[in-house]
Amino acid sequence: MGYTVNGTELETDAEGYLLEPDYGDEIVQVIAAAEGIALTDDHWKVVNYLRDEYREHGHTPNFRAMLKGLEDVLPGCDSKALYALFPTGPAKQGAKVAGLPQPLGKGGY
Repeated sequence: MGYTVNGTELETDAEGYLLEPDYGDEIVQVIAAAEGIALTDDHWKVVNYLRDEYREHGHTPNFRAMLKGLEDVLPGCDSKALYALFPTGPAKQGAKVAGLPQPLGKGGY
């Protein structure tokens, strides 16, 4: 399975995660549509947070670290709100929609 963006097929693993990160907005829209997610401003805040974390650390945070890290980006955000945005798991599905490779272990570090 791969995603096609601007006529280019991007390689994925068996679960649909990109093998190499793609920081373009187009890939977010393509993957979100494939996941059945209608993007909102809050989705984009999470996507940008995860991309920043990946660029800085080389991987994305696990759910607990993600929840703590998002306090400044999405004040008042709790686990219920994150699961409303990414129903199959905020850390993993969020990374997938952000155009990042599959997180390590159970959703990151």
